[in-house]
Amino acid sequence: MRTVFASQNPDVIDQGVFHNDVIAVGNGNVLFYHEQAFADEAATLEALRRAAGGVGFEFVPVRVDAGQVPVTDAVASYLFNSQLLSKPDGKMALVVPHECRENEAVARYLSGLVAGGGPIDELIEFDLRQSMRNGGGPACLRLRVALTDEQAAAMHGGVIMTEALYAQLVEWVEKHYRDRVEPKDLMDPQLAIECHAALEALERILGLPGLYDFG
Repeated sequence: MRTVFASQNPDVIDQGVFHNDVIAVGNGNVLFYHEQAFADEAATLEALRRAAGGVGFEFVPVRVDAGQVPVTDAVASYLFNSQLLSKPDGKMALVVPHECRENEAVARYLSGLVAGGGPIDELIEFDLRQSMRNGGGPACLRLRVALTDEQAAAMHGGVIMTEALYAQLVEWVEKHYRDRVEPKDLMDPQLAIECHAALEALERILGLPGLYDFG
């Protein structure tokens, strides 16, 4: 497998593109990206095309022109902080935060995107304001590991989300999380004691003793 090292456009970094996931997102053989994402767009796409061809993929770039969506709108709406999901019919769905619908330029672009006959033909929208305010968003869920049935069966069951585990984790949060932490609290040994107790409780819930090294 060939690795591609692509440089972000320094001009868009200065406009708030602190991570690549604010200006591009990929899934499978599709790269959804902004025209101004890379320092050298043509060279980057060609390198990705060669790398994809080497493993039997047909590389499909989906470019968002700056004339349709300026970088400032892409950043403000977190358009590329979205997630691409493969569908059974071979097409892809784009999971976007609600901010994309509130931005006129982005909303107009997305309507044309799903109607344009390209690889992305569905939008899934969520109100993720709480996550966004904490620095998150759809991109936080991008990591996906495909497992065979045998591999899935070999996983430690304590880390697989179920209704029962979810209820335990909610109870754990309600018991151990402070509703606020102020700078002066970082000097209080009691905070460290509370954190230690919380992590020990989490180890028990997940069935992973020794997960955290308190030595």
